[in-house]
Amino acid sequence: MSRALKKRVAGERTQENELGIHRFFSEDQFARIEELMYPKHAEKGSYLFWEGEQAGKLYYVRSGKVKLRKSTAEGKDFMLSVMQPGDLIWEPENGLTKVHSFSAEVLEEAELGVVQWRDLEILLYRYGDFAVRFMNWMAIAQRVSESKFRDLLLFGKPGALASTLIRMANTYGIATAEGIKITLKLTHSEIADMIGTSRESVNRMLNGLKEEGVIDIRQGRIYVLQLNALREICHCPTCPGCPKEICRI
Repeated sequence: MSRALKKRVAGERTQENELGIHRFFSEDQFARIEELMYPKHAEKGSYLFWEGEQAGKLYYVRSGKVKLRKSTAEGKDFMLSVMQPGDLIWEPENGLTKVHSFSAEVLEEAELGVVQWRDLEILLYRYGDFAVRFMNWMAIAQRVSESKFRDLLLFGKPGALASTLIRMANTYGIATAEGIKITLKLTHSEIADMIGTSRESVNRMLNGLKEEGVIDIRQGRIYVLQLNALREICHCPTCPGCPKEICRI
């Protein structure tokens, strides 16, 4: 592991307990998962797996970032999520679907822990308390997906963009005197892939939000200046009380 990567790993440890799977388990329970993991190093730009490849492994992100992508029959790519330290990338072998329905591309040099699905199943059968905690995490993951579809479908592209900016701020935001700085740097094309529109539309909408004083863009980084204004655009139903476990990228 490079010196820069070691430094980043140390700085990202606290993130694992904030939004990742770790917080759903006791220390002893999570240690059971870690015992099953074998290490994997992944370079930026590489793929953990491709859509359509054989499934059967889970990837725990220790450091770095991994982008999940879905392709259509027409060749259009959609960015489903950006996974960060503490997240678990998985698709269960349920006896019906044994291939991946999306691809996992490494955005930043990453260290991962890999678990065989058949080994995890043994833990689920053996420890009832562990199985309950794992089901709780699965329920949260399902709610995240459902809330994303809601925001993408119900309130048009402006609502989808506003929702995406809120989720980015919740997941990768740092409070500063100038506003909430989103540390995750995505191109306008990548943001467009997240909401199913064109880069030109994203450029136009971001410029509009900037002119209205809702956001600012400095050195390629987005700053959220008026979070409530974004919430109004996407008709956020429970904000300002939305839990970050749900309202995240």
